[in-house]
Amino acid sequence: PARGQGVSAIRRKARTEPVKFEVIVRSALWQKRRTAKSVVKKAILAAAKAASTQPAELAIVLSNDSGIQALNRDWRGKDQPTNVLSFPAAPVQPARKGSGKSRVPTPYIGDIVIAYQTTAREAVAEGKPFDHHLTHLAVHGFLHLLGYDHENDRDAETMENLERRILRRLAVPDPYAPRSGTG
Repeated sequence: PARGQGVSAIRRKARTEPVKFEVIVRSALWQKRRTAKSVVKKAILAAAKAASTQPAELAIVLSNDSGIQALNRDWRGKDQPTNVLSFPAAPVQPARKGSGKSRVPTPYIGDIVIAYQTTAREAVAEGKPFDHHLTHLAVHGFLHLLGYDHENDRDAETMENLERRILRRLAVPDPYAPRSGTG
């Protein structure tokens, strides 16, 4: 142990993160943003700490507009690119009686896909740093995997308030605050 560290400090460091994930880069456009992987990792860890108590596994795919457009068309019937898509994993089915298998749910919660060009366009249009917008999209996508949604005003308010709290911890300004100069 390092000088001055007790056993409890070492145990705290040895604990596993509440979430395990892989960031997969599917578009060379993300090379323009060398910090993208670390930005996404930091966002997911903060969101997991704030919103999830169960261990979880997921994948984050950094894609481009054409890749996300195909997914949006095939899975949502919308033939256009979007900034982020979340694909929650299917619920685990209980084991059949007598199968000898215990009913242990898999911690895999799903996939998040983020499109480079749309993210970059929106960041410029909204006058915010790319990394702030990317952080927001990663948090937003993660909350969708946990079951949060914005289909009605009440659910949207709940989700947005949690997003604000997580983003505040990451020093990212409120993405839902009215922008100055608009009316």
